[in-house]
Amino acid sequence: MTARLHRRTGFEIELMAPPGRSRRTLAQDLAARCGGQVRPVWHHDSEPSLVPGLGRFLHLTQGFEVRGRDGDPLCTLVDDITLIAGLDRRAAAPPGWFRILSDDPRLLRLLEAQSDPGGDLPEALDAAARLWGSAVQRVGDVYRLDDAAGSTIALAAPQGGERERPCEIVTPPLTGDHGAALDRLLGPARELGFTVPLEAAVHLHLDGAPFRAPHALANVVRLFAYWREPLRTLLRTNPACRRLAPLPAPLVAAVGGVPSYDELCRAAEEGGLTKFFDVNLTQLLRADPVRDTIEIRILPGAIDTAEILNRAGLVELLLERCLGQEPVPAAPADPDAAAEELLGLAAVALAER
Repeated sequence: MTARLHRRTGFEIELMAPPGRSRRTLAQDLAARCGGQVRPVWHHDSEPSLVPGLGRFLHLTQGFEVRGRDGDPLCTLVDDITLIAGLDRRAAAPPGWFRILSDDPRLLRLLEAQSDPGGDLPEALDAAARLWGSAVQRVGDVYRLDDAAGSTIALAAPQGGERERPCEIVTPPLTGDHGAALDRLLGPARELGFTVPLEAAVHLHLDGAPFRAPHALANVVRLFAYWREPLRTLLRTNPACRRLAPLPAPLVAAVGGVPSYDELCRAAEEGGLTKFFDVNLTQLLRADPVRDTIEIRILPGAIDTAEILNRAGLVELLLERCLGQEPVPAAPADPDAAAEELLGLAAVALAER
């Protein structure tokens, strides 16, 4: 039996295209099936740098937005640098596949606005070069843009290593039949030979506003801190999934009492909270959220709609329990008892609907 979700929900589903196909292949297939259109877009991410003294490179990689015949968004397909198992890192970039790199997020946003993700590598930095009154230099296969003082603004380079194959399906907020909406995306992906990568996860986004209340936010922290291992066991969190971590100690300590919203914000800042924890709370702690959601990051990878919705349904119930005034209790020490009690918390929330 497939769970039915009751809240507006968005999904990020990590898949891998078979050799010879790409996320562009899936985008074109989805658009053809619904009489829609594909629009190339840039996707922001970062990766460790090999340059001494530079911790991370920020980069733009090519993604594809799919819209239906009516112009409504169907999904966006983007890269995810955590997906690497099975890729041939020595493979040359297919024609038309490249990325743009910089070390400053402000420059990267400007480059995003000035560069065409559907264009060609040799012209990728030309529009930005005109803004700086500079010339793009070619060094081998790499195009470099420097300012007048010789400081590098950006690089544009072929993206090889089969980086066209990783495909994260990002849905818009789904309000109706979640199952039918996911089937429209995952069915074609299965037909094209897409699979679940070794490191895959499914990320679940729910409206953040209800969880911004101090008691609800504190309960979410209690749920994901006190019940971390039972949750991961019950949901079958992928042990190979990267960019997951327990919530920071200062934030967990703060929910031992009855913290205010400001106290929770200070504890999160003290603990160095980022999006790369089991649950992404960063948007709940901002006055101007970019994407006003709470993001659950511990669901395992999947390409089956029922499997995704059943786990999402359990998480939705547990989050509904967090909206209650009563603090979420600590988990029992016994793992079997903890799993049983966690299901009990969900059952109580279901009964109260």
